Amino acid sequence: MILAPIIEAMRRYSADAVTPFHTPGHKQGRGAHELLRELLTAEGLRREVSLMEELDDLHEPHACIMEAQNLAARLWHADECLFMVNGTTSAVQAMIFGTLGAGDLVMIPRNAHRSVIAGLILSGATPIFLPVEFDAELNLPLNVSTSTIERAIKLFPQAKAVLLVSPNYYGVAANLPAIAKLVHAAGMILLVDEAHGAHLRFCAELPPSAMDSGADLAAQSTHKILGSLTQTSMLMIRRGLVEVERIKRAASLLQTTSPNQLLLASLDAARLQMETDGHTLIQAAVELSQRLRAGIKKIHGLKSFDAVKNFALDPTKVTVNVSGLGLTGREAEEILRYKLKVQCELSDAANLLFLITYADSDATIATLLDALSRLPSRPPIELMPPLTTEEISLAALSPRETFYLPVEVVPLRKSVGRICAEEVTFYPPGIPLLMPGERVSAQVVELIRQAGGRVIGASDPSLATLKVTLPEPAGRS
Repeated sequence: MILAPIIEAMRRYSADAVTPFHTPGHKQGRGAHELLRELLTAEGLRREVSLMEELDDLHEPHACIMEAQNLAARLWHADECLFMVNGTTSAVQAMIFGTLGAGDLVMIPRNAHRSVIAGLILSGATPIFLPVEFDAELNLPLNVSTSTIERAIKLFPQAKAVLLVSPNYYGVAANLPAIAKLVHAAGMILLVDEAHGAHLRFCAELPPSAMDSGADLAAQSTHKILGSLTQTSMLMIRRGLVEVERIKRAASLLQTTSPNQLLLASLDAARLQMETDGHTLIQAAVELSQRLRAGIKKIHGLKSFDAVKNFALDPTKVTVNVSGLGLTGREAEEILRYKLKVQCELSDAANLLFLITYADSDATIATLLDALSRLPSRPPIELMPPLTTEEISLAALSPRETFYLPVEVVPLRKSVGRICAEEVTFYPPGIPLLMPGERVSAQVVELIRQAGGRVIGASDPSLATLKVTLPEPAGRS
């Protein structure tokens, strides 16, 4: 029985003692620089070949890749699975490009990854922006509520799809089972950016996975929490409401024609690992995260939550609030990294985020707790209130239309009524206040003028000016 079809095919080719007159140029490692040899084993270099008949074709799979994808689809309860080697960015783009077209409306949360905007540029679809709940006490964004989806469907019944990010970076998951029912009852499709949820399927204590919740498509970063190599992902597909062949064509357009066989093999291996030991490994990670939280609660000045109101939480994403120490998250990250030799996944104005995976152990948790206990304490700091909006709004122009229009830079006060040509995001809460294609309102300009905190996305970080489209198009009201 072949347990890992891609890896078995690579092994057979490597063992066949072929004299290669094909790519890659290092010729199965014989010409590899010594520095590259330090990175890969000799056997890994021998197997780093592609486009050979017996190694299959990612764009027209018919052998080992097809078999590996079918095994993954079965494991994650999908009808089909596509292996992606251009990151989850390409998986998200393929979801959108493969289901939507010019003139289609799609609901997206304001905290959507930049790959969503890229997918909208490719497809020509126009976004309806959904507000994301924010917890002021925890000082972090949550997710899109079921009631917001219900309200949005009533406002825009002509929309074709709803796209959600679940779970988000902090592990906060939307109520996907309930939302899937609402979305499908309205004749829409449900797309899920599940970049941070490839492991959900393997432990009953975690939120339900997108596929198990009824999503039509889900993009998973297999490399983020599971064991594949960086930039490898999977796109899960449910047949019925989507055109599978169109999605495959979209994925093919967005992926390299020279996929690295080691990347594909890592997806194969990650699937095999989850199939044989997934429940045990993920359960162990959940238990470690629970012990970590218990230890954090004993450290003066630190807070960590294990539940959020109205949303499910993936406990393996451990958020630590450091404001009780008088530190910002960014200050705490710098101390941990350069003085205590511990690196978090991310920091924000008040928090640190740590990912606990099946690779962790009692020893790594002890190291982290020791480092956290050594963080210094300073006088209390006052955090700026977050800039958020509860409005559900339709973009004035699609991101594609905005992308191709000429732009100009105007003083912020003169941008009211114009169409924004860039993203404006404040930390906190890390949710874009303005997105490309949105008409700038007087209310948003006033919020920006009162705001403080770090700005990303804008060409002018001071926000004295804003990039808008030129000339002013007719646009939608």
